[in-house]
Amino acid sequence: MKNLTDSENQILILGGGLTGLSAGYVLTGSGFRVKVFERDDAVGGLSKTIIHNGFRFDLGGHRFFTKDNKVNDFVKSLMDEELIEVARKSKIYMRNRYFDYPLKPVNAIFGMGLPTTLKIISDYGLEKIKKLIKEPDNISLEDWVVGNFGRKMFDIYFKEYSEKVWGINCDRISSEWVEQRIRGLSLAKAVKNAFFKVNGKDVPTLADRFLYPQLGIGRISDRLREEIDRHNDVFTGTGVKCINHSDYRIEGIEVGNPLHSGVIHGREIISSIPMNKLVLMLNPSPPEDILDAALKLKFRDIVIVTVMIDRERVTDQTWIYVPEKKIPFGRIHEPTNWSRKMAPEGKTLIVTEFFSFKGDGIWNENDERLVAVTVENLEKLGFIKKHEVIDSAVVRVPGAYPLFEVGYKELCDKLYDYLSRFGNLHIAGRGGMFRYYNMDHAIESGIKAAEKILIKADSYQLSAIS
Repeated sequence: MKNLTDSENQILILGGGLTGLSAGYVLTGSGFRVKVFERDDAVGGLSKTIIHNGFRFDLGGHRFFTKDNKVNDFVKSLMDEELIEVARKSKIYMRNRYFDYPLKPVNAIFGMGLPTTLKIISDYGLEKIKKLIKEPDNISLEDWVVGNFGRKMFDIYFKEYSEKVWGINCDRISSEWVEQRIRGLSLAKAVKNAFFKVNGKDVPTLADRFLYPQLGIGRISDRLREEIDRHNDVFTGTGVKCINHSDYRIEGIEVGNPLHSGVIHGREIISSIPMNKLVLMLNPSPPEDILDAALKLKFRDIVIVTVMIDRERVTDQTWIYVPEKKIPFGRIHEPTNWSRKMAPEGKTLIVTEFFSFKGDGIWNENDERLVAVTVENLEKLGFIKKHEVIDSAVVRVPGAYPLFEVGYKELCDKLYDYLSRFGNLHIAGRGGMFRYYNMDHAIESGIKAAEKILIKADSYQLSAIS
């Protein structure tokens, strides 16, 4: 058991996901005292790899792709020869057929039929004409997608899947999220990409190759922890209970695990834990309007159901998206198509993602039933036979994704303004900033938080590692 020793001049990092670990890695490399606290028993947050009876799987398929040379060099230097390059091959399954993703017009025409395709194109053209007359108000996901792709495309490709993923109607999902998620992508660009074989590097949503650690995405988090642990401490199974403050300065963090609890002090604090939880932990409590804003922010949870198969391969895809609500899971992937080392020789595994809210029917269903439903549906889809299943694992992941309801940005802005008043608090990361961050953005956010502290260190003396 590591010792929770206290020191006024150390830097405290709340959350041991990619953001917190990246910050801790940079600060450790610069010679500062750092303590990282992670409530789970393992680091990585959503970007961890589960090891189960010789099989490995991530909590959903997580690729590493970035256009930022600094972040790219950061990860490549850290991982060295562990990284491999993987070709992205994705499909959408609906109406008992498979469609290429990103869009390929030939597939769309023969898959949906010419009348439907002509309707997609005419609706797209109609929206372009409307924009020439008046720029529409894009408030919801529905507004944005219809305005950029047309009504028919929205109804076919976006509506059902988006509502399955987020658990709310598309007119309640903020347009700001979808615009950020597929920024720069339009039907015209997708068609151009398909016909002229553009590789999509300028549009991240279309990127056709990515980097991946041979032993799973969690190896990035593990390597960051290994480097921090050389000189500093990463405490897993240790949650934050209370954050004491005075005069807009964090004075101490109450942390605890089953064996020890206490108040730890630090000169600077980086928080990547969910922003709403951070606000609710503050002692004294913030004003009522701040608490109200924090309580209105919500997260979407997921349940990962993985089945191990007595076969070398089931698909040739990196992802398969499943929009239709009659099929309970929303996305599947086969980790051995990312790296052969994710399963024993001659075996493979299928990972399914059930989007959920903690406490709903999916979340509360017992593991045996979830596995049975998964196997039944995979068999209906033609992927496997029941007798081929040799093992299974179920993992529930609370707070996996910020839920971007209409109005969330105003709530976040209120909380950003309040938290910015704390002179020694730095919020970062997907949960910490309540933003849709891919892996590269999460890492970049941690690096930037650390760099802010390095700049501040010029004005006072922080404890260096002896």
